[in-house]
Amino acid sequence: DIRHPEELSLLRKPRDPSKKKKKKLDDQCEDDTFELEGPLITPGSGNIYSSPGLYSKTMTPTYDAHDGSPLSPTSAWFGDSALSEGNPGILAVSQPVTSPESLAKMYKPQTLLDKAKINQGWLDSSRSLMEQEVKENEALLLRFKYYSFFDLNPKYDAIRINQLYEQSKWAILLEEIECTEEEMMMFAALQYHINKLSIMSSENHLNHSDKDVDEVDAALSDLEITLEGGKTSTILGDITSIPELADYIKVFKPKKLTLKGYKPYWCTFKDTSISCYKSKEESNGTPAHQMNLRGCEVTPDVNISGQKFNIKLLIPVAEGMNEIWLRCDNETQYASWMAACRLASKGKTMADSSYGMEVQNILSFLKMQHLNPDPQLIPEQINTDINPECLVSPRYLKKYKNKQITARILEAHQNVAQMSLIEAKMRFIQAWQSLPEFGITHFNARFQGGKKDELIGIAYNRLIRMDASTGDAVKTWRFSNMKQWNVNWEIKMV
Repeated sequence: DIRHPEELSLLRKPRDPSKKKKKKLDDQCEDDTFELEGPLITPGSGNIYSSPGLYSKTMTPTYDAHDGSPLSPTSAWFGDSALSEGNPGILAVSQPVTSPESLAKMYKPQTLLDKAKINQGWLDSSRSLMEQEVKENEALLLRFKYYSFFDLNPKYDAIRINQLYEQSKWAILLEEIECTEEEMMMFAALQYHINKLSIMSSENHLNHSDKDVDEVDAALSDLEITLEGGKTSTILGDITSIPELADYIKVFKPKKLTLKGYKPYWCTFKDTSISCYKSKEESNGTPAHQMNLRGCEVTPDVNISGQKFNIKLLIPVAEGMNEIWLRCDNETQYASWMAACRLASKGKTMADSSYGMEVQNILSFLKMQHLNPDPQLIPEQINTDINPECLVSPRYLKKYKNKQITARILEAHQNVAQMSLIEAKMRFIQAWQSLPEFGITHFNARFQGGKKDELIGIAYNRLIRMDASTGDAVKTWRFSNMKQWNVNWEIKMV
């Protein structure tokens, strides 16, 4: 009863190469620590396969109006397990990380090649588990495999939103994806908030009854959420004219051995191109530089406390990629230019309806990372229920004392303290999606004629040949520009 199950796949647990010699027993006790209340299908739990709902496609799932978890008919599917006590909703509840030891025991990829090794573990959905040598009682991970999700609707997707939240949480805690210190504190504050609300909501859930809502109103607001991702704040202007940006922006072209810094240009952004002029007065003449951003790579490089708002662009040219950095003066300028660059890379202009939304998302992402200048005095008793070792990744635990981290998490928490549970999870997922490395799955590959393994990144719209040590894009192939591709299974070659 998870909507869009085709987004999910099974993944073998990554093995830590340094622990090869450990006994099998160790693996088993590790698996037990993350069991949901009892296994999903307990052996000998009655004749589950003859249960009525299992293969019946006519059952329409019904959802709990309070938190969107599927209601009971599904319980027949799970035999006598914990899920079947009328409560598949357990999958919609986040389990907080309770012990720092369990976090320390989990495998953390050290290099990009280690990250790529994890992705060798995806199972093939067209072959049975037995064919793929999955042993009885072996724990597999249920993961979102592709980073392009269907719409997330808080009304029906409590389980999907929670599963995505869990996946993003572990990716950050285990350093599978890079984030800055400010971002880490924001993620930790959201986690702390979600843990607190999850405990409260499981207590409130028992005596909660919903007011009747007019079905038509509900359907309309659903449609609005699905189409727009929220309310539209701006009234649409003239549809025939495409909006433009024009402003002084500092531009830098990093080449080896250059010491020259950023040079200010008067830049205009029209359609999917940026033109740079030496000054505003010359903007009617020919530009000093011009770049078309269609198909480029856009990476943020932001440090809020240092007031650094950079946009790194890798623009495809015949001989590889051209690198250009743009430096903005402030958040507002950065948000509008960054949103325009992101849309242009997909071949869209600022006339696209998602532009305003993208600007808002970037601004709210930055706002959540602000440190409050006057943290109200935080009462002592709150400090006891915060456990920084379970909220931030090991790198920051080495860098700061627990007390310092706790103070920073509580400070960041003030930015998110008003959010509801589902909103906080959605914000966490959106923040994860805003990270520079999001959406790229790494694989080890060998290029024809190459002697050693190289790194390749696969995203929803492109294939990237990467530098294995730095993760920089060496060459990008967009799926939309490919003439054709073939797989030869016999020699395992694409």
